[in-house]
Order: sequence, then structure tokens, then C-alpha cells
Amino acid sequence: MPVFLNTRDAGFDAAFTSLLGMKREEAEDVDAAVAAIIADVRCRGDAAVLELTAQYDRLRLTPETMAFSKGETDAAIATVSAKDRAALELAADRIRAYHERQRPEDAMWQDATGARLGWRWTPVSAAGLYVPGGLASYPSSVLMNAIPARVAGVERLVICCPTPDGVVNPLVLLAARIAGVDTVYRIGGAQAIAALAYGTQTIAPVDKITGPGNAFVAAAKRRVFGRVGIDMIAGPSEILVIADRENDPDWIALDLLSQAEHDASAQSILVTDDAAFAQAVAAAVGKRLQTLDRRAIAGASWRDHGAVIVTRDLAEAAALSNHVAPEHLELCVADPEALAASITHAGAIFLGAWTPEAIGDYVGGPNHVLPTARSARFSSGLSVLDFMKRTTLAKMTPASLAAIGPAAERLATSESLQAHALSVRARLDRLNEGGT
Repeated sequence: MPVFLNTRDAGFDAAFTSLLGMKREEAEDVDAAVAAIIADVRCRGDAAVLELTAQYDRLRLTPETMAFSKGETDAAIATVSAKDRAALELAADRIRAYHERQRPEDAMWQDATGARLGWRWTPVSAAGLYVPGGLASYPSSVLMNAIPARVAGVERLVICCPTPDGVVNPLVLLAARIAGVDTVYRIGGAQAIAALAYGTQTIAPVDKITGPGNAFVAAAKRRVFGRVGIDMIAGPSEILVIADRENDPDWIALDLLSQAEHDASAQSILVTDDAAFAQAVAAAVGKRLQTLDRRAIAGASWRDHGAVIVTRDLAEAAALSNHVAPEHLELCVADPEALAASITHAGAIFLGAWTPEAIGDYVGGPNHVLPTARSARFSSGLSVLDFMKRTTLAKMTPASLAAIGPAAERLATSESLQAHALSVRARLDRLNEGGT
């Protein structure tokens, strides 16, 4: 059974703090193994990647077969049904349209001293996207990672997607083609992250790595950060639903289970101001669990990490949600926009009972790569900006340097940085001599 809490209870604060501190990932000691894999790939390149692929994915490749050929991709894509293709294309169109609005603008202006200041945005040159492999891989994640990169203007875009035992998901290859990915490598794990970060004889290094993965992939991303950029270290999925009693309990139950079925470590939380409704939703979850193909996974998630919280009112519900800072937040209330104004920490907000989180996973438009484990307190979901850098611009005139240069010289002197001070003073002396 999930945890049932009521904010009116004397022990609520301690119980809620315990819920927030709950560890939902296995304490798997993988860092040493990952460090060895990265070192091996850096030293031996292709040879290490090929050996590790044979070991972990039971797949023997050569440098020539690491990437899918056009013919292989064409053959796999040909097996995709027309309805599945149409759904992917609809999703891609909506994701692209949403992310095109995120493109930042360059700026340049002149301040009161006559100095010209501004910035400009440029994309990273190359990005590598990691996609978990086999039939359990998610083509929607290909679109969510690749399309923002293309909108940003990334020139070279590659995917690493393992194919254990040679099993390929044709939808992943179709999504890659729709999104404009240049190359799909059939390699995975920490060795793929190392290859993307440092390069091999066959795989050119990239500037940014994004995409989800297992504990080995996450540990590898942590280790290569600094050599390359990364999006985030994603933890188990999570959803928090704030709902009033005017909702259908079965709808809310399905929304909670939509995240629980991802992973036994996922977390689903219901927050409501009506105790009877809370019980009705919990009962609906129990019934729906029996009908799901992934009921073992969803059941473990709901049993071990689920929570139902009854609050005094919706304002208190919003305050609790801000403490949780959930990856996904549904506001199934009469006036979701008004309640959303009280939300300061959430990866994505879904407004109203007719906006299930599952729409956001596929065709809503906003990105579904979102901060987990309370990191929405300080970070955002994947966007076009993740594939771009801002470069600042500054141009002094003689007059503007005369106006602000003495302050720079003084500050440099106060920090005992003599050359800094002299580089400004030399120009000020020239101006004092009548030079330009």
C-alpha cells in the first residue's frame, strides 16, 4: 500500500520529510567499473568499444558495422505501420513547432558611455544522443532530444543506441530519420558515452551528450562532464497530481499509474483536499493495476514509493508540491491556471483534467526530458538552449574607456593584478596624450 498522510495529523511534518528523503535508486557501486571502461575506450578506441559490445550486448561488430547503413535503416523503417509513422510525424511536427519558439535572439546596444555591449547565440557543433536499446527503447525520446538540437542549428547529430542480441526497434530508426539524425551507432553503455566524449578511430567526439540511460550510463555522463556538456543526470520518473473531488477517480488513478509503470523506483503522489476522493482514487488504482501488462512494475512502484496526501485546501497542496518539486505536475482542479500561479518548482505542469501527463510524453509539444529527484528547484527541462551557447560582446570607444577605465584599473590594483591594471592604464595614458 502507498503511504497515506494527512496534514492535520500531528506527525505529518516528520512523515512528509521522510517521504522527501526516500531513496528510490539502488546504491549500485558502478563508478569504478565505469572509470575502467572510460579509460579503456580512451586508450584503445574502437577495439575497446567492440569488445565491450560483444561482452554486454552479445553482438559482434566491426568498425564498418558499428553504425546502421542506409540499407539497414530503410529495411527496418519499411516494417513500421502507416499509423505508427503518422503518429511519430505528428509528434515531431508539434515538438518542432514548440521548440522553434525557444530560439533566443542576439542583442546589441549602446550604453550611456558610448560602449557597445551585447551577446550572440551559436549552436554546439556536434551532439550525441543516447537512446536505451532493444524493444524497450523509446522513439519519443529520440524526437525530444534530436529535434531541439536541430532547431538550435547543431551541424552533426549522432545517436548511440545499443541493440542487445541484434534486436532493433524500427521506430527508433524512423524517429531518428524524421528528426534529421546523421548516424545511428548500435553501441551502448558507458563505452558509448566514452566514445562520444573522447572519440575513437571511427566515432568523432561531440560537444554535448544528452539522453537517458541506466546506472552505468549515468555514471559515465558524470565522469565525462567537463570534457563535454551533458543535459542532466536523470533519476526515476515521478508524478504529483493535485486533484479536487470533481474529478473521475479512475482518470486520476491512470495518471498515477502512467509513471508507476515506467520503473519500480518511479514515484506517484496524489495530493487532494478531499479524504473521500483520496480513498476513491486509491481503490481505483488497485483495480486498474490488475489490468496492466506491466502490473508487477507499477505495483511495486505504487506499493513502495506511492503516496496519498490529504490537505486542508488547495493552497496547502500547492505549497507541498513546491517542496516536492516534481518532474511532472498535474493540476486537476477547477481553476488550474490560478493554482499554477502558486507553483514555483516543477519540471512540467499539466493544466486541467483534460491534460494527462501522457500527452506531454508524446505529442503535446514541450519536452519530456525533465529534472527529477527535486532538481526542478534549480534546473529546467531539455530545450533548444541546451544545444546553444551565449557569447558576450563588448566594444569600448575612447570616450567610454575614459569613463569607466579608471575604475577597472583601481579594482585590478586592489586584486594585485598588475598587468590587468597596466593594460587599461596604457590606453588611458594614450588618451591623456591626445591619442586615439
